[in-house]
Amino acid sequence: MNPIQFDPKVERFYLGCLAHASYLISSGGVAAVIDPQRDVDIYIEAAASIGVTIEHVIETHLHADFVSGHRELAERTGARIYLGDGAGAAFAHTAVKDGDSIQFGRCRFQFLQTPGHTMESICILMTDIERPEQPGAVFTGDTLFVGDVGRPDLSANHTPQQLAAFLFQSLHEKLLTLPEATEIFPAHGAGSLCGRQMSSESSSTIAKERRSNYALQARTCDEFIHLLTDTLPARPEYFARDVELNRQGAARLDELPPLKALTAPEVLALQSEGAIVVDTRPAMQFAVAHVPGSIHIALTGQYASWAARILGLDANLILAGEDPDHVRESQLRLARVGVENIGGYLKDGVLGWVKDGYELDYIPQIGGADLAELLKNEPGEVAILDVREASETGAGVIENSVRIPLGELTARFGELDRNKLLVAHCKGGYRSSIATSLLRRAGFSDVANLTGGFDAWKAASLPCALPQT
Repeated sequence: MNPIQFDPKVERFYLGCLAHASYLISSGGVAAVIDPQRDVDIYIEAAASIGVTIEHVIETHLHADFVSGHRELAERTGARIYLGDGAGAAFAHTAVKDGDSIQFGRCRFQFLQTPGHTMESICILMTDIERPEQPGAVFTGDTLFVGDVGRPDLSANHTPQQLAAFLFQSLHEKLLTLPEATEIFPAHGAGSLCGRQMSSESSSTIAKERRSNYALQARTCDEFIHLLTDTLPARPEYFARDVELNRQGAARLDELPPLKALTAPEVLALQSEGAIVVDTRPAMQFAVAHVPGSIHIALTGQYASWAARILGLDANLILAGEDPDHVRESQLRLARVGVENIGGYLKDGVLGWVKDGYELDYIPQIGGADLAELLKNEPGEVAILDVREASETGAGVIENSVRIPLGELTARFGELDRNKLLVAHCKGGYRSSIATSLLRRAGFSDVANLTGGFDAWKAASLPCALPQT
């Protein structure tokens, strides 16, 4: 699909670790930023590089999966913040309703109230005022994604079924009435927690989504409600906290204190008081040697989201990384989701731990062929833990495995047999490494990680079964 060329220039910023897209739109020397991430220097630098001034900061809704930089960006640029009517934000902003608009240069933004994902959700229709006949673009936030729609369970005052009904109306009475060539720019891509079947494509059109988006195939509102809510994944607990952080407006990132380098004895003392060591190194490095009791969440992948889901926003954390730069990146990524209670980092990493005379722990790794042989010869001694989501099991499962999605694991330890070797797997190995660290910390002594996950198991043509319904 060839992107539509606009006179208002659209620059997309994509934060892969949160599957989050934000946008800088410029025309006539003025710019607007839509759905900014927390670290806002990128927008200020981009605007300066093309000689425009940021005068507008627009939030399509109060985001639940990340902390926005709207307040800091407005403070540093003098821009005005816009939110959908009813957001109840505690900072100075302009509440917008259907028909409200702003204009700069040749760019006109018309606001559309599109409740459903949240009640205050808006979409922004962009047109070139000198070429009104040309199809425009619409920034859809979390209302309409490429291949999906927003999850309808983020309201404290409405049920998911009520929100889904609002979302159906917003889609069919607002967005799907736009010209079919209208290009859509959503706030998230594949991997986001705000939907289930998002595409990795950066944009789409109304016509394409009408044809291929599974959620838009529902013929009635009731069918749409059932489609969205009957198998809705559990909402991460930190979502509500992030909404409130965004309602208040987060503190500037430069107000975060620098992290203190901690010696091994200091880390050990803090662990005894409840602090959690988070090891951010690659999975194999963690598997070979790590601080006992530490949780592994590799800095690659969706590091911050998993940290927030598993540990919450209030846990006292100590970072164990490869070097100070690695640690600073870890702190920034955690701040993007509101995790700021970090007591410091392990000085010199795992080597520092060893130098001070402390022992390390390790997690055994097992290849698919070896696991298959073990299951054949000693089936009663091994249990398989599958931490994938239900939507991932269509490719098959390892027979007799127990499936507990990673986000639910700590609440469901009681379903697992502590007397067997517990081999964890996911799709490729990222989440199962997290799982094995959680199991070991919880006292499961005999755990292992399946190397390469289910993808490697299937690639080796090892036995697969159909998932149980």
